[in-house]
Amino acid sequence: MKNTLGRALLLAGAALAVGIAHAAVAAPAAQTAKVQTADEAFEAIYTSEYAWRAAQSGPSEDGPKSQTLMLPDVGAKAQAERLARWTQVEKQLAAIDQAKLSPENRINFAVYKGQIDALVAEQRYRDYEKPFNADTSFWGDLAGWAREPLRDQKGAENYLEMLREIPHFYDQQIDNMRAGLKRGFSAPQVTLIGRDKSIELVVDAKTPEDSPFYEPFKKLPSTIPAAEQEKLRAAAREAITGSVVPAHAKLLTFMRSEYEKQARKSLAAYALPDGKAYYQSKISEFVTLDKSPEEIHQIGLSEMARIRSQMNEVMQQVGFKGDLKAFLHFLRTDPQFYPKTPNELLYRAAWIAKTFDGKASQFFGHLPRSRFAIKPVPDDIAPFYTGGRGGPGIYLVNTYDLPSRPFYSQIALTLHESAPGHAMQMPLAMENKDLPAFRRDTYLSAYGEGWALYCEALGEDMGMYETPYDRFGMLSYQAWRASRLVVDTGIHAKGWTREQAQQYLRDNTALSDHEIETEVDRYISWPGQALSYYMGQLAFMDARKKAETALGPKFNIRAFHDAVLQLGGVPLPVIDQRVDQLIKDGGKGPYPDEE
Repeated sequence: MKNTLGRALLLAGAALAVGIAHAAVAAPAAQTAKVQTADEAFEAIYTSEYAWRAAQSGPSEDGPKSQTLMLPDVGAKAQAERLARWTQVEKQLAAIDQAKLSPENRINFAVYKGQIDALVAEQRYRDYEKPFNADTSFWGDLAGWAREPLRDQKGAENYLEMLREIPHFYDQQIDNMRAGLKRGFSAPQVTLIGRDKSIELVVDAKTPEDSPFYEPFKKLPSTIPAAEQEKLRAAAREAITGSVVPAHAKLLTFMRSEYEKQARKSLAAYALPDGKAYYQSKISEFVTLDKSPEEIHQIGLSEMARIRSQMNEVMQQVGFKGDLKAFLHFLRTDPQFYPKTPNELLYRAAWIAKTFDGKASQFFGHLPRSRFAIKPVPDDIAPFYTGGRGGPGIYLVNTYDLPSRPFYSQIALTLHESAPGHAMQMPLAMENKDLPAFRRDTYLSAYGEGWALYCEALGEDMGMYETPYDRFGMLSYQAWRASRLVVDTGIHAKGWTREQAQQYLRDNTALSDHEIETEVDRYISWPGQALSYYMGQLAFMDARKKAETALGPKFNIRAFHDAVLQLGGVPLPVIDQRVDQLIKDGGKGPYPDEE
């Protein structure tokens, strides 16, 4: 999942783009311009725009700190310039004859146009005026990114400069949030409770060394001379005292005295300005299909009924006497299902991940070079964070409130967040040099979350679920994501209350009460994102079923997985197109050693 900071982009390269355009106009009339093919025209568009986009983005949570750092310009003028640039790109794409593109570029076009459409929609609806939700925030993104180690002296100096820029960056964010408040475009008030604690932690740090922003200076690279290290640490203390703490203090005052008091009391996206169209734009962004809220709601209800029948099978298998409500109460309250220490949870996550490693070659022909660490979610965000999160190089396990972290869900969680889920799929995309940069470096939620949820169900094929309770945990997670289709559309299009949404999850999943509360607040404050998981999984499941049916004994699970993972991250219809090609190729995967 991409952080909010990564969406905010600087326009420092706009002058360069304009200069290039002027140079083209000024070329001698005698020169005859070469007629571009459709491929050349399209490649010129995305190469120029994506270089501009990537060069001007803010710091990445996953990027090395040896790069040039700058916080993005999120002011009103820059936002208007972004809208103009991406609107222009939309017009350029409309002039491309897609039928004349190569097969590879037809896929590239589908991915790229989806990105541009989402970026244009975000600017038109002024999403930047609501720059955080119950899951992520611009200040939390910065603090999280700050925990990554520094690579060299230049990286440390760049990082210090970034710290000094925080007051201006936060001032711009406050201005945007004030503008959002004036037009009723804010986070819902009920989801703000306690979210200011992570800001308060920075303000209340007793010394600069206690600040999360000082963390990378505690252990600097040995390539930096000792004297220089001391100078850098002194500069860090000064930047934290003079810039970081005052900026967070100002933000904290704004949040408590203005934002939390004036934030909207409504929950639904439909209650926002132009709310119906706004929510539909989020469905397009996060589902990549032309579906209405009502259609998605009905899919959710149908899938919930199917999963419930499988849950009943497990209850019979373990000999439980009682209904689903009683079984869920048993799972939520029996001490046998819960860790007593954080390490119990972390060690079990590591065991599950290594168990998958022993099975990986049976199901995947091509694995990434990248490996991942398993770490606890940082204390300052853990109370409001999801149960786990994975990505390139990392699988975070939430060890806060251990009575809400059941063992029976951990296999499904680990398959989703580590390998073969996010911590495997995302590096595979990033390492695939056959893809253009805009496909390697960006994350498409419907594909990425759909794949990770598919991996939970794949755990049955791999023999990962050791007990019926583990399998029920997987089914509970399946129900959790299917219920999101019901709950997200219920909240944002049907007027559901927060309590109604919580009760639906309580009645249909084995999630703890704490998880249910944090999850529902996430759906309320982040319209549409929760739809990507199950809608994406259905696309992978349907594609596999199609391939199995068409290929029969020629179906090779390794070839299927390699084929769909080679795509990187694409709109859901492209998965189906890739499987059509796999069938046409007789089940042969993209790598030579597959049979």
